[in-house]
Amino acid sequence: MATTYSTELDTLLNATPGVILDGKVAGGRMRRYRATITLASQAAGIIAAVRVPDGSVFAYGVINTDTSLGSTTVAIGHDDDPDIYRSAATHTATNAPTMFGRNLGLQEGALSEQKVINLTTASAALPASGTLVVDFYFSQG
Repeated sequence: MATTYSTELDTLLNATPGVILDGKVAGGRMRRYRATITLASQAAGIIAAVRVPDGSVFAYGVINTDTSLGSTTVAIGHDDDPDIYRSAATHTATNAPTMFGRNLGLQEGALSEQKVINLTTASAALPASGTLVVDFYFSQG
């Protein structure tokens, strides 16, 4: 049976002695950045959630709320690409942490500068009460 290697393992296996993989993709530190938003009928728009340092590489995120967001859609990204980490979609599950992460965001590579990660809401205002929590996980070398 043929064996296919991931890009990272192929790099490691074929590297010259002493070469190691970048810590942002193998063996690096995972950092969590949390955004807690008190829902108060905010109109559709941008919610600045967290600030992530340069050199960080997106791994995944987790969105959780104690109140259904109804028909409000939420996209997640930064000014350069507002939905790079999560395409605009509704989130109606309550008290059920839900992972997100677009392949596009995973391919972005290390941030060349510090970025503010935004939630862009559309379609409807957020609910009048409740709490939305979004955790972002980025690796760093």
